Amino acid sequence: MSKVTMLAAAGVGYVLGARAGHERYEQIKATAQKVARDPRVQSAKDKAVDQATTQAEAAFDAAKEKVQSAVPSGGFTQQATP
Repeated sequence: MSKVTMLAAAGVGYVLGARAGHERYEQIKATAQKVARDPRVQSAKDKAVDQATTQAEAAFDAAKEKVQSAVPSGGFTQQATP
């Protein structure tokens, strides 16, 4: 997409958005807040957070094991430089 086309699209979007006005914005905002408070949405969010936490913990454990297997049993030692 060329810069001119992108600027034209942005301009049209701005004009149409401005015409929709503040009232439409408030309507969209209220609908979004209503959806966000819905117990089904909250439940899905909680499940997603739990799943992400489980996956993050598993990734951390796997990375930790890889690092531990790569490090010599005595750990790293600092060598003096001449």
